[in-house]
Amino acid sequence: MDYLSAFRISSSGMAAQRLRMDVAASNLANINTTRTPEGGPYRRKDVVFESEPVQGLFENALELSLSRKVSGVRVADIIEDPRPPLSKFDPQHPDADSKGYIKVPRINLMEEMVNMMSAARSYEANVTAMKATKDMASKALEIGR
Repeated sequence: MDYLSAFRISSSGMAAQRLRMDVAASNLANINTTRTPEGGPYRRKDVVFESEPVQGLFENALELSLSRKVSGVRVADIIEDPRPPLSKFDPQHPDADSKGYIKVPRINLMEEMVNMMSAARSYEANVTAMKATKDMASKALEIGR
């Protein structure tokens, strides 16, 4: 694998994990949101990843398709939680129904925090891989001196 392919793979991982962090932050920010433009409470969102072949020069693409199958990652979709929202008794809330219940997002604080920590660790691992690739390329250039 050439160095540029390794950089592309690591950068695709960093971009995907950054978006995953953004989605988790959005979920946390809207943990108590009862109104959205679509109507009803906020719906928890989640990121779906899929493998993506590394795109480079034509010779590299041909070589990779014939022999090694290395791939990066890309965000395939951001999906909404299909589960119904939770009902919470709060008769003083402006969105309460006639029985005093409001609909709140089905967001678990601990689950979102774990998702954020996992995204941060994955991002750091990709940064480490990129740094290792850079160091390898630098050492290869030093051999020529």
